[in-house]
Amino acid sequence: MSVATVGVCALEALLPERGVAALFGDTQIALFRTHDGQVFAIGNQDPYSGANVMSRGIVGSRGDVPTVASPMFKQVFDLRTGVCLDDPDVSLPVYPVSVVDGQVVVGSGDQ
Repeated sequence: MSVATVGVCALEALLPERGVAALFGDTQIALFRTHDGQVFAIGNQDPYSGANVMSRGIVGSRGDVPTVASPMFKQVFDLRTGVCLDDPDVSLPVYPVSVVDGQVVVGSGDQ
């Protein structure tokens, strides 16, 4: 089964340690570029508040784990897996993401 991909933005549009919201079909996603150049795509909807705000979260890390903290109630999520580090029973959808010729490309479905 092939995965549909969509070019979302230029890599240079993603500032390190900042999030950006984007529409991916009918779904809001949050894109992040870490200080070391990794790019991640997760669902933008905070599972605790229901608000589409994850792109406004605080990017950081716990040990070697790249994270984003929800701007609403401050739960911290692993950007690689979407799992909430404060409550492992809760997670965000994650999307496969790559950089092709300077463009951020997102695929459909959970990784």
